[in-house]
Amino acid sequence: MIDPGAHLHRMRNRAPLVQNITNFVAMNVMANVLLAAGASPAMVHGLEEAAEFAGLAGALTINIGTASGDWIAGMEAAARAAGALGMPWVLDPVAVGATAFRRELGARLMALGPTILRGNASEILALAGTAARGKGADAADPVAAAEQAARDLARRSGAVVAVTGPVDFVTDGTRAARVQGGHPLMPRITALGCALTGVVGAFAVSEDPFAATTAALAFYARAGEIAGAAAHGPGSFQVAFLDALHGLAPDDLSRSARIEPA
Repeated sequence: MIDPGAHLHRMRNRAPLVQNITNFVAMNVMANVLLAAGASPAMVHGLEEAAEFAGLAGALTINIGTASGDWIAGMEAAARAAGALGMPWVLDPVAVGATAFRRELGARLMALGPTILRGNASEILALAGTAARGKGADAADPVAAAEQAARDLARRSGAVVAVTGPVDFVTDGTRAARVQGGHPLMPRITALGCALTGVVGAFAVSEDPFAATTAALAFYARAGEIAGAAAHGPGSFQVAFLDALHGLAPDDLSRSARIEPA
């Protein structure tokens, strides 16, 4: 039985330093989300320091949203360093099926052994080698359509695979869970999905990756519900969401999280 509140409590006590190699659009949103949740974000992507900085962090996240040239070299160097250190790292394969460049980059990063893979249904289907209907960074496939592909990909890669959407699905190839919650306004705020990857990384420090990922998704979903009850539109939702992440107590999360075995 996963107790998401206990995971939240431990994450906040650690206040882990999370190194994020993410896209230009996501940097500010992701940093604010991690700070509100209780973690410490660092946006360090340069090849000159990415691998060395990984030695200082508790977790690494890699997002390919605006990948290019030296950024890719920094991603690979940091991922290798994380692997050598036994440190959890999370791959966010943004729009991985959209172009040959992204497909090749996704395969190269998967070969470096991410601990956790977090994406929408279309991204997970594309990484699994299944036909997907992604529209840029947006999913055109329902989460349910990617569940079997996620299980297969988890077994092949050894990574925990999280398919996020209206109802999240997470699996390590043996265990699986669905997480309900969130709010319809969440996709209307740019980079909230990218920011979730950072929260997953923060929860994964010194924790079982499957349980940590499930707890992080439950935390995010519950904060979305709380924010949605107070918001009048996307602008007020973003402010309310940061407040909800900051204010959500571990005991409240344990009582309200909606996690079901799958």
